[in-house]
Amino acid sequence: MDSALIPKGVKRCPVPQFGLWLGVWTVILLWGVYALLLIWFKGLNQTNMNDSYGFALWIWADLAVIALGGGAFFTGLCKYIFGKDELKHIINYAVLLGFICYSSAQLILAIDVGQPLRAWFIFWHANVHSMLTEVAFCLSCYFGVLTIEYIPLILENRQLDKIPFVHNLTHNMHEIMAVFAATGAFLSFFHQGSLGGVAGVLFGRPFAFREHIFIWPWTFFLFTWSAAAFGPSFTLLCTKMIEWITGKKLVKQSAIELLAKISGWMMITYAIAKTADTAYWASQVNIADFYTNNPGSNYGYWILFTEIVVCGFVPALMLITPTIRKNPVLLTVAIILACIGVSINRWVMVLQVMAVPIIPFEGFAAYFPSWQEIATTILPVAYGVILVSLSYRYLPVFPDEAELNPIEDEEAAPAVEAAVEDEDSGDDAGVEPLPAEA
Repeated sequence: MDSALIPKGVKRCPVPQFGLWLGVWTVILLWGVYALLLIWFKGLNQTNMNDSYGFALWIWADLAVIALGGGAFFTGLCKYIFGKDELKHIINYAVLLGFICYSSAQLILAIDVGQPLRAWFIFWHANVHSMLTEVAFCLSCYFGVLTIEYIPLILENRQLDKIPFVHNLTHNMHEIMAVFAATGAFLSFFHQGSLGGVAGVLFGRPFAFREHIFIWPWTFFLFTWSAAAFGPSFTLLCTKMIEWITGKKLVKQSAIELLAKISGWMMITYAIAKTADTAYWASQVNIADFYTNNPGSNYGYWILFTEIVVCGFVPALMLITPTIRKNPVLLTVAIILACIGVSINRWVMVLQVMAVPIIPFEGFAAYFPSWQEIATTILPVAYGVILVSLSYRYLPVFPDEAELNPIEDEEAAPAVEAAVEDEDSGDDAGVEPLPAEA
């Protein structure tokens, strides 16, 4: 039965091996769920957050996964709106990762809200003066868009696609996907920006506070820009990881190089803008107050250099260089550095902002997350691995997999097909063929 669900022309690992893989990640998932229930039933006293750290580890994780998930909206924008048709080879996987990242972000917010049964208050009793209200609305709406974009992939399952209604529905949804791509880009622009705007308007936190353009602080645009720039690198990194785990080539090199090139040029323009922002901000304050005189130099100048230079300009220059893009090892190094860079940016805009003293006689605030915070932060990772594994096994996430990986075992291929041949022919009986244009 399992073989009947696997896409045609590809091979998957045996069911026991796949079950063991899922079992390991399910244990990790349950550990996170246990910590989640402790927080929901016993309250936020299960965390190490305090008066200095009202935003802590999982808020950093929330902002990081939203930034890394930006590859979904930006890849969709490039493919459907800007006409980069080559990205059709990777768009399914980008949507899947975006779905995971945004559902994880909502899960994290459900943990952080403290009283999840009252989470609906933010919609029914909306605070129209709060940037977080806009974030909640746009985040929820964009998650709905990603769900709509993910549904056709589910319906393309080998067995579901045999149903004429489902087959036609999937085809028609693909035809109007450009509308959802444009809607998703619009929603992402505002919620990514508003997340940056929250930090940018914190008057009591001069490390984060920025000047504004019209009514938006600069961080509004920098957060949106960085998500569009670094998100595609996360998509490429996850592609490389699943290719390494499966031992297969899953996406055409032309699509990988194009997305890497787009990401690189976006990153270098962002790095220039971030440098200008930092230089102007540093001219308005005593920058040494924010990078020195703290225990262990946890927030020394090294973190600024690492974010902007090592994980900003360096991967950007690597990705815009054709010879490096064609080198699998150097390409992987570049996209790893890029993902670290945007994660560091969200770290300093959440954790460092909270650590910096705002009263002269105070010192840098110290914080280390509780195991409950760590477990609930790892929870979305386990959930993401499980969903990617199931989607890869049973859905045509990578449309070129069969072409790129012809089954070498001549005896295995007929065996796999024969296992479902009777069922396929039986299910297709009585189903009228679709018109040629469909």
